Amino acid sequence: MASLEKILDQISGYVWGVPLLVLLFGTHIFLTFRLGFIQKYTFTAIRMSFTRSKEGAGEISHFGALVTALAATIGTGNIVGVATAVAAGGPGAVLWMWLTGVFGIATKYAEAVLSVKYRTVAEDGTVSGGPMYVLEKAMKMKWLAVLFALFTSVAAFGIGNMVQANSIAVMVQHNFNISPWITGSVITVITAIVIIGGISSIAKVCEYLVPFMAIFYVLGCVVLLVIRHETIMDTIQLIISSAFSGQAAIGGFAGAGVREAMRFGIARGLFSNESGLGSAPIVAAAAQTKHPVKQALISSTGTFWDTVVVCLATGIVVVNSGMWQSGLKGAELTSAAFTEVPYIGNAVLTFGLLTFVFSTILGWSYYGEKAIEYLFGKKLIMPYRWLWVAAVMVGSVASLQAVWTFADIANGLMALPNLVSLIVLSPVVAAETKDYFSRPKAER
Repeated sequence: MASLEKILDQISGYVWGVPLLVLLFGTHIFLTFRLGFIQKYTFTAIRMSFTRSKEGAGEISHFGALVTALAATIGTGNIVGVATAVAAGGPGAVLWMWLTGVFGIATKYAEAVLSVKYRTVAEDGTVSGGPMYVLEKAMKMKWLAVLFALFTSVAAFGIGNMVQANSIAVMVQHNFNISPWITGSVITVITAIVIIGGISSIAKVCEYLVPFMAIFYVLGCVVLLVIRHETIMDTIQLIISSAFSGQAAIGGFAGAGVREAMRFGIARGLFSNESGLGSAPIVAAAAQTKHPVKQALISSTGTFWDTVVVCLATGIVVVNSGMWQSGLKGAELTSAAFTEVPYIGNAVLTFGLLTFVFSTILGWSYYGEKAIEYLFGKKLIMPYRWLWVAAVMVGSVASLQAVWTFADIANGLMALPNLVSLIVLSPVVAAETKDYFSRPKAER
């Protein structure tokens, strides 16, 4: 088992190495300029996202599609992953992570445009879409579409299910001394109640859960920063200066170089917001919308909320605490940074992790379901849902390092066929964008 884990770690290192990170971030920048800095419509899109109007084909509202995607996107990476980036890359990693969010908005937008444009609507009204349909219908590359769906189904059970369930069980056992069997049973039952009803049921739960959990967590971070307000300006200056100089302005930290700050900040930002991986557009395609651009604008705000807001809040708290200089890493650093403020800090961290992880299980269940449906048809949808529920229980009580790494590899491999379609079909995205904004506002 140890040998297998070592081999998988090496493969994961290659998959998530510099070439993929450069390709992902490069695509962000390319699409930003190709689409005339589409980010300028972000706040307009945020206002649009709160409308629940039913227009055009689809199964859920604009808002329902957004929060379901956010449910899958906002997870442990927004808390533990940010601390990992700071520990490895220094405070400057926070700024580079934030920049991946800003530029990643364009990629998330382009993904959604294509997925809505090339989606399929069945006779019963159910909608299917995502990069696999784009690859098959627009690029005539069925084999690449099958590969994407295969990677998605594998990644879903790992990153989106068992690893998340394990994170909840371990944390609850550590903080409250409750057996993983008990935690696993509760999470399994709740998951079953939600996902057996399909995307409509998932979206309905996410519409309430996601805004509440995100607002509570960000406000909690703000409270922690207010308590330590005397060092906030120094913290912000440190983050900015370290991003370009690689040297810490406070304390005795030797400092990570600029390259390390960029590497770990960009990697964690890309992994957190999933822009370019091809997951979020799967649910964007289910939205009720009369034009691909309208839903794409709304979907692109997911990257804004995930990285520009939530990851930034975590990053500032971690750096402001000063604990990043302690030598701690990952979850230990996150815990130390938050629990430095008694009671309040632990409550914010515990609630954030519990809700973020559970929402990820819900959101990724739909991604995996649509991948399975693409590969094998609708007949396997209900067996898949029950298998998903069972996997939650297994993940809660099992050791999953090899599963995590294998799913991590599949998650990275999802990006390759998706990025090919984004770059090749960027003229289509540009044409759809031009068509939408050339219309009178009343017709958009």
